[in-house]
Amino acid sequence: MSTDFTLQAKGREDKGKGASRRLRRLAGEIPGVVYGGKKDPAQISLIHKDVVKALENEAFYSNIVSLEIDGKAEDVIVKDVQRHPAKAIVLHMDFLRVSKNTKLQTKVPLHFINEDICVGVKMSGGLIAHSMTELEIMCLPKDLPEYLEVDMAEVDLGQTLHISDIKLPKGVESVALSHGEDHDLPIAAVNKSKAKEEDVAPAGDADAADSSEASSEE
Repeated sequence: MSTDFTLQAKGREDKGKGASRRLRRLAGEIPGVVYGGKKDPAQISLIHKDVVKALENEAFYSNIVSLEIDGKAEDVIVKDVQRHPAKAIVLHMDFLRVSKNTKLQTKVPLHFINEDICVGVKMSGGLIAHSMTELEIMCLPKDLPEYLEVDMAEVDLGQTLHISDIKLPKGVESVALSHGEDHDLPIAAVNKSKAKEEDVAPAGDADAADSSEASSEE
């Protein structure tokens, strides 16, 4: 179980919206909570600028983070990030404790590769549409992938890829598929472009248009 990210935090006693606002305004810090495992939830504060810098890296969301609370490190994953709706400000963070012997459940990003050589796009002029950008998985911390690749090279026009088409690493399983085949949701498809659909108008529509023009001329 590797930890590529480290965040410094402090334990805090003050709770409530007023305390959180003071923390953000006066100390340049944000509130957070750590839960899970055999310990009670812990209220913490983090330095806002350090959090913002970490969040710029996509891998931060799907990696084990070493969270040092008052100098004592705990292995965690990010479970939730609350942001200001209009400003580039993080308001609150949730972390989940992880253990090397216990499977964790989290979401990892999907990376769509070979879209530039996708057969349905190059040969048939289709357009790629993504239905999902991340997948919820379950695995031991040591098996946690940074992301999952979805190869679009051989996807033809009209074809749809589903969760079951993703090649999952050893030790990793899809939470959705664990509930049955009827949860095998679509993740991407190659659809006809609107321009192509307009070019191939039904013959009946064309005949009707011609008849309308002829009637108006009479």
